[in-house]
Amino acid sequence: MEEESKEKLDEEIKRKIATMQKNEITEHFIYHTLSKSEKNSNNKNILESISKDELKHYNIWKKYTGVDVEPNRLKMWEYITISKIFGITFGLKLMERGEEGAQIAYEKISRTLAVAKKVMNDEGEHEKKLIGFIDEEKLRYTGSIVSGLSDAIIELTGTLAGFTFALQNIRLVGVAGLITGIAGTLSMVTSEYFATKSEETSKIPSRASFYTGLAYILTVLVLIWPFLLLTNIYFSLFLTILDGIIIILIYTFYISISKNIPFRKRFPEMVLISLGIAALTFILGFLVRIFLKVTI
Repeated sequence: MEEESKEKLDEEIKRKIATMQKNEITEHFIYHTLSKSEKNSNNKNILESISKDELKHYNIWKKYTGVDVEPNRLKMWEYITISKIFGITFGLKLMERGEEGAQIAYEKISRTLAVAKKVMNDEGEHEKKLIGFIDEEKLRYTGSIVSGLSDAIIELTGTLAGFTFALQNIRLVGVAGLITGIAGTLSMVTSEYFATKSEETSKIPSRASFYTGLAYILTVLVLIWPFLLLTNIYFSLFLTILDGIIIILIYTFYISISKNIPFRKRFPEMVLISLGIAALTFILGFLVRIFLKVTI
């Protein structure tokens, strides 16, 4: 029956099918390429399985277009690169989120071709289930990375705000912030090591503490650079807070994609906490300067 309807498809449906066909072959190559470089055998099998599903969908649509199509090379490069840098789970889920328009197209095609419903179900359910089983180091240690980032942002923005008003010397604030950041890094590394060691988890304590420490010290450097390189202390504080918001934006987006956490709720919450602590310590620095008569 569907073969008979092939000739009766209107031009809009044919164009949508051609687009779906190109998407399927593109994603087939993305999954296949990632599977070849994956060392974890479980992940490799999952990626290869999804790759075969995408090729099967491509061949379904080929029956209606009657032609072979080339994959979208730019899309392949984009998502393979993202997956290599930020992790397979993030890359593939980001790709999945970018396909809301495809779901609408499937819905429209399914009114004419019942097979589209089956393909849509495969894409929406089976593929999600497989991706959910992917185990990778970047995602397992996300908690350690987030711990390092959030602690550094909350502690250092507050500390720098307090030092700014209490000390009124831009280089002194920068050096004090750097010393505080280094001390905080060592403290976080130690805490994360013992915390991970005491938990029943698959994480390796030394690796968890490494990720936490790396995230913390990199955040420290991003936050204090204005005080070490610029001359206006209040503009430096503004840039530090702005840098903190950007870092929160980036890692909240990463977590929201990788772990399906609502971005719109998490991002303003983290920003308000960070800015709130910065404001409180700024006031504390002002009070310390006034009541203790600190002058430098």
